[in-house]
Amino acid sequence: QVHLVESGGGLVQAGGSLRLSCVASGGIFTDYAMGWFRQAPGKEREFVAAISATLGRTNYADFVKGRFTISRDNAKNTVYLQMNSLKPEDTATYYCAAKYSLEYRYWGQGTQVTVSS
Repeated sequence: QVHLVESGGGLVQAGGSLRLSCVASGGIFTDYAMGWFRQAPGKEREFVAAISATLGRTNYADFVKGRFTISRDNAKNTVYLQMNSLKPEDTATYYCAAKYSLEYRYWGQGTQVTVSS
């Protein structure tokens, strides 16, 4: 069983930056690709970014390319999402997730990101 805990959310003005962290426990971290998702009120959960288990391959949703960067530190069992040039439409609850055998099987509780105009 894998347990994920996100942190780093908060309130920021448009154009500002935040760095989200997600610490994993209860599993072998390098067995899992990791992803970030977000969900705004009244909207479906959407994919934000992902990073592979060991080689650091990354993938991003079009709406964050050039602004967000996903990374991982396997020694710390942690995945990060650096968010720059934030926009009000980035306001959402952000979740990290662990992927194994092609599926995201474990999810964190989420951290709130609010971007003001």
